[in-house]
Amino acid sequence: MHLVYPAVLATLLFCTGIYGVLARRNAILVLMSVELMLNAVNLNLVAFDVWLSRTAEEKLHSGQALTLFTIAIAAAEIGIGLAIVLAVYRGRGTSDIDKLRDTAEGHETDGPDGTHGSDNPGGPDGNGTEPPAAEKAEATA
Repeated sequence: MHLVYPAVLATLLFCTGIYGVLARRNAILVLMSVELMLNAVNLNLVAFDVWLSRTAEEKLHSGQALTLFTIAIAAAEIGIGLAIVLAVYRGRGTSDIDKLRDTAEGHETDGPDGTHGSDNPGGPDGNGTEPPAAEKAEATA
């Protein structure tokens, strides 16, 4: 088998992964695209190992061993990445990368009067301000 076929397939997989990382907004889809890029690298490692073992007539197969280590590390990485994404989703209610970036910068936490919700945490009306005492008296009367 020629070396060109797996190399072209790995290139297509890697380019698809790059497109997924750059174009997707969902954090889980970005992690899947990173995995796709890692699998393209693994395909190249195995293909070049087979090709080099035929030309150099060595029996070590170091590319295949390195691929096994890469798969094990990628599995651990995706497990930790999914745990982080799920924790962020539970805390913020979204896994959209642009919205997470906006909330980290404080753009979405502005109240109606321009104050940040984190600067003055807590009033009964929810925007961080206390209503005047006269309004409290009228509300209870």
